[in-house]
Amino acid sequence: MIDLHTHSNFSDGTDSPAELINKALAAGVKIIALTDHDSVAGIAQASAALRPGISLVAGAEISCQSDEGVSVHMLGLLFDTENKELIATMDKTRENRHGRMQRIIERLNEAGIAISIDDVLAELADGATLGRPHLADALVKKGVVKSRDEAFTQMLHNKSKFYVAHYSPTPVEAIRLIKAAGGVAVIAHPMASHRGRTISFESFGDLITAGLDGVEVDHRDHSPDEKNALIQLARENNLVMTGASDYHGNGKLNQLAEYTTHPEQWERLEALATERRVITL
Repeated sequence: MIDLHTHSNFSDGTDSPAELINKALAAGVKIIALTDHDSVAGIAQASAALRPGISLVAGAEISCQSDEGVSVHMLGLLFDTENKELIATMDKTRENRHGRMQRIIERLNEAGIAISIDDVLAELADGATLGRPHLADALVKKGVVKSRDEAFTQMLHNKSKFYVAHYSPTPVEAIRLIKAAGGVAVIAHPMASHRGRTISFESFGDLITAGLDGVEVDHRDHSPDEKNALIQLARENNLVMTGASDYHGNGKLNQLAEYTTHPEQWERLEALATERRVITL
């Protein structure tokens, strides 16, 4: 099995990279991509935890925003993790997350919800990328909500009055950076409409022109109709079709390998990178 979208506690997951590798191996995953938000900081630990039977794809889920203000997530896979321009862009995005978090907290406080930035940072592992799931965990600990899912459903979703956007590259720019670093670009859960506004199908033209390699078709947050529309889009534009769990560990329903990528699709995708960068023992 091949799972190309997972997270560790170096962003908003709850498992360490080593725990993630061990759980993936136990689940029968043969190839796993670690795609923490705007970070490759967990790749070294994941690599060190590898054992026979499982290989690692270094990656990142890059936060993007379209010209229309729509949040887009772009999976960068198989790129040079020391590429200075791509790493600098991800660093800038992460740094901006702290100011954004403070503004979200201010809005929550104005609504009478007692939470502080210190409460949120207490949920953050060393070196991790700050995100709304850490705020959700702090709200759970405070007794405001019962779970991460409840926090997002009630107050942290993209349409919420508490939502605050943050700096991020455009999807076209993210694709350019990934390709310049020798990797492949796959748009993550592009039609997950319950998360908030999604990009239009017309927008895919610019992404494909920029070099988009694939689309995440099989994902928990896609309805059957959305999945079918993405399959048609991929076939018409010769895009690789991937499937992935978007696993985050505890607090989210997603399970490792609940959706996977077909080996033939993976072979197509890997061939589009400038080098073979799969990490094995």
